[in-house]
Amino acid sequence: MPKKEIFAINWMEVEALVRGIHNNPHHILGMHECLDDVFINAYLPRAKAVTAIDTATKKRHTLVADRVPGFFSVRIKDKKRFDYKLSVKFIDGKELTYIDPYNFEPVFDPIDISLFNEGEHDKIYEKMGAHPMKVDGVEGVFFAVWAPNAERVSVVGDFNQWDGTRHPMRKIDYSGVFELFIPGKYVGQIYKYEIAAKSGKVFMKSDPYAFSSELRPANASRVADLTYKWKDDKWMEERKNRDAAKSPMNIYEVHLGSWKRPEDGREFYTYKEIAPKLAEYVLSMGYNYIELMPIMEHPYDPSWGYQVTGYYAPTSRYGSPTDFMYFMDYMHSKGIGIIMDWVPAHFPKDENGLGRFDGTALYEHEDPRRGEHPHWGTYIYNYSRNEVKNFLISNALYWADKYHVDGIRMDAVASMLYLDYGRGDGEWLPNKNGGNENLDAVEFIKTLNKKMHDMYPGVLMVAEESTAWPMITFPVEEGGLGFDFKWNMGWMNDFLRYMQLDPLYRKYHHNDLTFSMVYAYSEKFVLVLSHDEVVHEKGSMITKMPGGYEDKFSNLRVAFGYMMTHPGKKLLFMGQEIAQFKEFNENSEVDWSLFEFDAHVYIQSYVKELNKLYSSEPALYQLDSQPEGFEWINCNNANKSLLSFIRHGEKPGDSLAIICNFTPVEHKAYKLGVPAGGRWQEIFSSDNAKFGGEGRNNKTAKQAKKAECDGQEHYISVTVPPLSISVWKKKTGK
Repeated sequence: MPKKEIFAINWMEVEALVRGIHNNPHHILGMHECLDDVFINAYLPRAKAVTAIDTATKKRHTLVADRVPGFFSVRIKDKKRFDYKLSVKFIDGKELTYIDPYNFEPVFDPIDISLFNEGEHDKIYEKMGAHPMKVDGVEGVFFAVWAPNAERVSVVGDFNQWDGTRHPMRKIDYSGVFELFIPGKYVGQIYKYEIAAKSGKVFMKSDPYAFSSELRPANASRVADLTYKWKDDKWMEERKNRDAAKSPMNIYEVHLGSWKRPEDGREFYTYKEIAPKLAEYVLSMGYNYIELMPIMEHPYDPSWGYQVTGYYAPTSRYGSPTDFMYFMDYMHSKGIGIIMDWVPAHFPKDENGLGRFDGTALYEHEDPRRGEHPHWGTYIYNYSRNEVKNFLISNALYWADKYHVDGIRMDAVASMLYLDYGRGDGEWLPNKNGGNENLDAVEFIKTLNKKMHDMYPGVLMVAEESTAWPMITFPVEEGGLGFDFKWNMGWMNDFLRYMQLDPLYRKYHHNDLTFSMVYAYSEKFVLVLSHDEVVHEKGSMITKMPGGYEDKFSNLRVAFGYMMTHPGKKLLFMGQEIAQFKEFNENSEVDWSLFEFDAHVYIQSYVKELNKLYSSEPALYQLDSQPEGFEWINCNNANKSLLSFIRHGEKPGDSLAIICNFTPVEHKAYKLGVPAGGRWQEIFSSDNAKFGGEGRNNKTAKQAKKAECDGQEHYISVTVPPLSISVWKKKTGK
C-alpha cells in the first residue's frame, strides 16, 4: 500500500484528469493520508453516487462531487489507512462494487525499467502486456504498455464500457511505460489501450504484448493465462545436445488453416484437433520437422500471417494460447520439431497496430526513406531504438520460452540488411559510413541469435536471405550473423528455371544444375521448394514441369530426387508431395481429392520412399556442410543432360553413387564411376513401377570393374532410364 504522505487536493491536477491528459492519476486518485485524516478520491464522470466501504468494519463513507462534476471525494477524519471497496451507481442504472485500482504501489520494478530502456530485458513479456496476478494478496490483472510520447493511456474494455476515464494508467518516471493494476477476475476479457496523443488526438490500440486476441475481423486484445503443464521434458533435454548440421532435417512447410479443413462446415480445425491429424501424416510421410507459416495474430487471411499485428499472440483462428501449447507438446511427444516463421522485418499500418503507436513514429522510423517499405505498404522497425530491439528480441525468446518452439525462420532478412532494399536512387538514406548496410539491423540480428543460442540451446535460427551477404551462418564470435541455416534461394531459382525447360533445351543450361556446388559450403543451407514458389500464378510444382501428363510426373520425380540427394537440409511445401495441380490458396485445403487418380497416389508414395531414403542413409545428411561429403563423378555431360556424383558419410561404407537423367532418353550399359570395387546395388530408382515409372530400374547388383572412369578407379555398367534418378550403394560382404 502507498506510504504515508501529506496530501491536499490539487485542483490543477483534477483539471488535467478531467481533460484526459493526467499521466499519473495515482497521485490524486485512491486513498491519501493527510495528517490524522485520510482522503479517498475517484474520478467517475458517468457515476451519480460513489461510496467507499471499509472492508474490515463494513462502514460506508459517501464520496461527493461538489466542485468538479465526476470528481468524487471524501475526507475521513481521525482515520488511518484502511482497505476499502468502491460501490458505484452509474447514471445508466448500473451498479458496481470493486477494489479501487488507485490504491496500489507501482508494480513495475525499477530494475526492469532500466533493463528495458537499455534494450536488455530478455523476458520483458513477463512485465509488459496483461498479466493475471496477485498484488498485496488481491487478485487482478496488471497492465503495462510503452507509450513514451502519450499524454495519457487508459485501459478500456467491456469491463468498463470502453470508457477511458475509468482506468487511466500511471506513467513511470524516466521510462515511457504506463502501468495499472486492476483488481478483479478478467481472464478472457477483451481490452485495448486508449491513447491521448500530444496532438490532441485520442485513439485506441491493441496491446503490442498481448498474449491473445479476438478473432478477426475484431482486433481487441484478450487477457490470457499462460499456465500449462508441459510433458516434453525428455524432448527438450535431448534437443540441447542435437547436432542439427549432422542430422537429417526434412521439413514439411504448412499453412495451418488450409492444410485440412473440417467437414462439419467450420472454417478451421483447432490447434488441439489438428495436432494428431497433422502429426500422423507427417510421420507417415517421413518428415521430422514442420515449419508453420506465421501463426502470430494477423488481421488479413491472404497475408498468410506475414502481416503481423500480435507478435506475442498465437492467432485465435485456431484456439487459445494453451491450445497451441498442447499442439507443440503433442508434436514433441511424436518426435516432431516445430519451426515457426517470424516476421521482424516489417509490420502493417492497421490502425489498431504498432504504427504511430503513441501518436508518433515509435516502433518505426519517422523518415519514410528508413521507415516504410515502398512496395509492401508496411512500416520498417527502428532497430536503433533500444525498446524496439527489446520488443523483437524478447518476442523470439518468448516463443522458445513459453511455447518450446524448436526453430525460428526469420522472414525477409535481405530487406533488413540493406537500406536500399526495393528502393531507387534518392529513396534511401545511407548509413554513417555512407554504405547501404543497415548496421542497426545487423547488430539486432547478431544479438538475437547469440542470446537464443545461449539461453535456449538447440533452438535453430534460420534465415530467409536471398543475397550473397557473407557469413550468414557463421558464429557471431567469428564475425558472422549467427544463424544455424540459410535458405538456399540461389539453388531454388536456378533449379526451377532449369526444370521448367523443355528437355531438348536443358543442355544449354546445364550450369543451372551444377552452379550451386560452387558455393555449397559457403553457408549451411536448407534447400527449399516453399510456398513462395507455388503462388501468384507461378504454378504448382507439377504444373511447372514440361511435357505431357506422364512426362510431368517423371520430371517431378527426378526433380524431387535431385533435391533430396543434393547437399543441404530439405523443405517442401504442403500439397507438392501429392503433385497438387492448383496453386496454394489459403481459402481451401490441400487437394486431397487427387487420390482418386493413380498418378497422385504414386507420387505421394515416391516422396514417402524418398524421405525414408534420406533419413536412413547418413551420406545424405551427415556431411552436408563439409566438402568431404560430396564428390562429382561427372558434371560435364551437358549434351546428354546427365549428372552423376557421390555423397559420402562419416563411414566409407555409407557412400552413395547417384546418377540423374534430365532428358527422356534411355541410356543402356552406361559406365557409372564408383568410389570402390565390389558389388553395387541400386537402392532407389524413380523409374520403379510402384512410383508410376516404366520399371526400367536395375533389378540386380552390379559388379564393379577395375578401370578408370570419370576420375574413379572403378565403374559399373548400368541402365539409366529416361527422366530418372538412381541411387547406388556398395553391398557389404564379399
